[in-house]
Amino acid sequence: MKDITTFDEHLDKRYGEIGSEKRTEFEIKAKAFAIGEILRDARKDAHMTQEELAQKTGTRKSFISRIENGHSDIQLSTLYRLVEIGFGKRVNLTIG
Repeated sequence: MKDITTFDEHLDKRYGEIGSEKRTEFEIKAKAFAIGEILRDARKDAHMTQEELAQKTGTRKSFISRIENGHSDIQLSTLYRLVEIGFGKRVNLTIG
C-alpha cells in the first residue's frame, strides 16, 4: 500500500507542483482537451455534424475537428460563437 499515490501526487511528480511552468502548461492542454470533449458532446446532442456546425458559425470543419480533439487553442469569442450561435445555448464562465 506504500506504493499507491494519488492522482495529484502523480501529477506533481510528472509535471511539477501546481504553479510551476510545466504543470501550468499541462493543465492548459488538459483544459483544452476537456473543452473539446464538451463541444463534441454538445454537437452530438444537437444532432449536428462538424460540417453543419462549421457552416452555422462561419468556421471550417477542420477547425471544429481540431478543437474537439484538443489540438487547437480556442479564443473565448470563438467559444461563445460556437455555443451561442451554433447550439443556441449560453456560456457561463467561473473563475475560482
